[in-house]
Amino acid sequence: MWIRFRNSETLLIVKSPFSLHLTIMAMLMLAGCNGGSGSPSTPTPSAGIVHFVPNSHAFWSNPANWTTSLGPAYADITLASSNFVPCRGGPFALCYYSGPSAGAEDLSCTLSADGNYANCNCFDIPYGVYFVDINAILNHAVYEKTVAQCGADGSLCATLNSAPVCANVNQGNLMPGSSVYSTFSFDCVPENGLGLTNCPSAPYAGCMTAPCFKTGQAGIVQCSCPVFNGPYQVGQNDQACTLGGGLTWSAAFAPGATPTATPAVSVSRSNKMMSADTRVAAVPDAVPSPPACLPDAPGGLGCPLYVPGVTMLPADSGVDCAKVCDEYHSCLQPKGAQAGFTCDATLCTDECNDRDLVSVACGGLAGCDISEIVKAETAADCSCCASQLCGCDPSVETNKAISTLNQQQRDRGITPQCDANGTLCGSP
Repeated sequence: MWIRFRNSETLLIVKSPFSLHLTIMAMLMLAGCNGGSGSPSTPTPSAGIVHFVPNSHAFWSNPANWTTSLGPAYADITLASSNFVPCRGGPFALCYYSGPSAGAEDLSCTLSADGNYANCNCFDIPYGVYFVDINAILNHAVYEKTVAQCGADGSLCATLNSAPVCANVNQGNLMPGSSVYSTFSFDCVPENGLGLTNCPSAPYAGCMTAPCFKTGQAGIVQCSCPVFNGPYQVGQNDQACTLGGGLTWSAAFAPGATPTATPAVSVSRSNKMMSADTRVAAVPDAVPSPPACLPDAPGGLGCPLYVPGVTMLPADSGVDCAKVCDEYHSCLQPKGAQAGFTCDATLCTDECNDRDLVSVACGGLAGCDISEIVKAETAADCSCCASQLCGCDPSVETNKAISTLNQQQRDRGITPQCDANGTLCGSP
């Protein structure tokens, strides 16, 4: 889980009670982690995996290299909402719900033999908007580059893909040997909810930016997450902190975070016409909460869909519509469909049960330049809407693909954008 800390005043209040505990913790970590960090004797799949860059547990466990005063990068600590830098692309993994083995899908986190890592089954998200905790970037060079551009708290990178780490995740080069990494997103909130359970000091999996690998189960990847021993929070309400059976939670820690009831308001991605007040109310206190809506983001953080005759580009937006249309027309999938159009038709109304459709609809888009598309949607505060704003028309082949995807969403009980606002309907 990745959670936020509200303000610096609260930080000053809560740091003091932890100081003695943290000092002891640091001494224990230095004594306990250094001995086995050179070549962890963990079973497959943890053995041989590059978990860090530099790939040294001792380096990351050394307090001199901690990203916050409360712990190392793999403790997944957040001190401010701005610590979560927003990105768009993929694929990426969602380990927010991982830990127990019970449930509709096996999302268990199994501790390695030496306890240094946990092998966590996580949702495989093919494409979308996600967040990276700037304090939890497990590639030190990328962390330093991101801090240099975004500031230590991430506040200078509030727009999509403005943080350098986004490119590393999207290009699959954050960690040698893997191309998918764990981040945070709201993709599965309607089905799985949000919440918070405070837990005392114990080992937990810090999965943010951890390397992930395909499994034999569709829609599930396994991430090899470093384990930290300290206080933590689970991303759901009223959970047992101890799982037993060699399992542990994928979790994180934010000082001063308090349990927040999961809001009753729907955060379904097909309901994008919500007011700004509703968007704020739809986000619990313990998750990222950007100051403005984010284009194409799921749930309460997403900007509304395009409203014909209402949504438009501001006169001073500086958006080049010719470039927007070129980005739509030039990004092709293997069978010739234009990925920008098919992705827009599907992404902003998808639910957690149609991740395979998003994979088809948005396939190849992560490798294309969509900077002007993002600029247009950001300027107009709308999601999956740049083609409508600029009057870009899909090809015949693309319209066929859009029509098929729309029907596939309907078959799964999802309202496609076509049925919500009459755009991106395609044709058989």
